[in-house]
Formats: sequence, structure tokens, C-alpha cells
Amino acid sequence: MAKSKLVEANEKIAEKVVGGYKKIEDGVVGGYKKIEQGAVDGFTRISDGFVDRFLTKDGETVEEAKERLTREKKGDVE
Repeated sequence: MAKSKLVEANEKIAEKVVGGYKKIEDGVVGGYKKIEQGAVDGFTRISDGFVDRFLTKDGETVEEAKERLTREKKGDVE
């Protein structure tokens, strides 16, 4: 059965609309992910700086201090 010109035109329009929507969606999601990653990275830098200045013990790295603090919080104090 042959499609009418109107149906074919309608399908082309639908493809263009869906394609345009996908491009916009990808741009918005990509932008959100960049903003989210920037916020997480900023928080991590601030958190690491605080732990380094105020919570590390002599010779302890930031990662070691965070692990120690986690253990202390759980009640596994050495």
C-alpha cells in the first residue's frame, strides 16, 4: 500500500523533531553532569583541606585520617 505524501511528510517532520529533542536533551544532560562534577570536585577539595589542616595526626595522610575518622565514627576506636 502506497503512503500518501502527507503521511511521508509527517514522518519526516517527526524524525526531525525527535532528532532535535535528542540533541537538546544530550546538551542539557551533559551540562548538568559537568556542573555536578564541578560541585563534587569542589566539595572534595574543601573537605580534604579541612581534614588536612585540622584532623590529621603527625605523619598521617588525608586518606588515612579519613579512614581513621570513619572507624572512630563506627565505634572501632583503636
